[in-house]
Amino acid sequence: MHTRTRMIAPVEALPGRETPMVLEPLHFVKKVSMFPPYPEGLDIAHFAMGCFWGVERLFWELPGVYVTAVGYQGGYTPNPTYEEVCTGSTGHTESVLVVYDPQIISYSTLLKIFWEHHNPAEGFRQGNDVGTQYRSVIFTHSEQQQQLAIQTRDRYQSAMWAYNDNRTITTEITVAKTFYFAEQYHQQYLAKNPNGYCGIAGLGICLPNK
Repeated sequence: MHTRTRMIAPVEALPGRETPMVLEPLHFVKKVSMFPPYPEGLDIAHFAMGCFWGVERLFWELPGVYVTAVGYQGGYTPNPTYEEVCTGSTGHTESVLVVYDPQIISYSTLLKIFWEHHNPAEGFRQGNDVGTQYRSVIFTHSEQQQQLAIQTRDRYQSAMWAYNDNRTITTEITVAKTFYFAEQYHQQYLAKNPNGYCGIAGLGICLPNK
């Protein structure tokens, strides 16, 4: 089977490189640095839910989100390029970094946005985008994030079944792996290209607020 539609083993991964991607630090929209250290009191989340262009815009528009960035996460190849990720031979998925103020927006709210704006039951694809790089993943940074992710997954699964969608959620929930920043042209892509491809679509199923 082609590596774009199956997860590779670590021994199959491309070797990558030691040198990280060279980027301009300023977020095109927020006008603050995408790189740590971030101001005190902010928290970090990482979400993968299909093509990262539309996902990043979805999150940077939320009140309480300090900065966002797109990158590659969850695989084996260090400092991969977009072209390498697209082959399926790095193991990475397209991920979005969300740095947020928990006094303004909660992690539970971010999770609600995550579940309601992609299809978490598609496996190694998202809509017309096919490949392991489009798989759905929540990368957690604490035990609390892990538990909230699991709880909301179970609630969303129940909501799907209530709407006669009998598929099983395929979203991975795992401890955050190294996040490799993507190339400059991918960062805040839809702010630079307003008519560009978005790929974000909800299922029409909304989680009740707790």
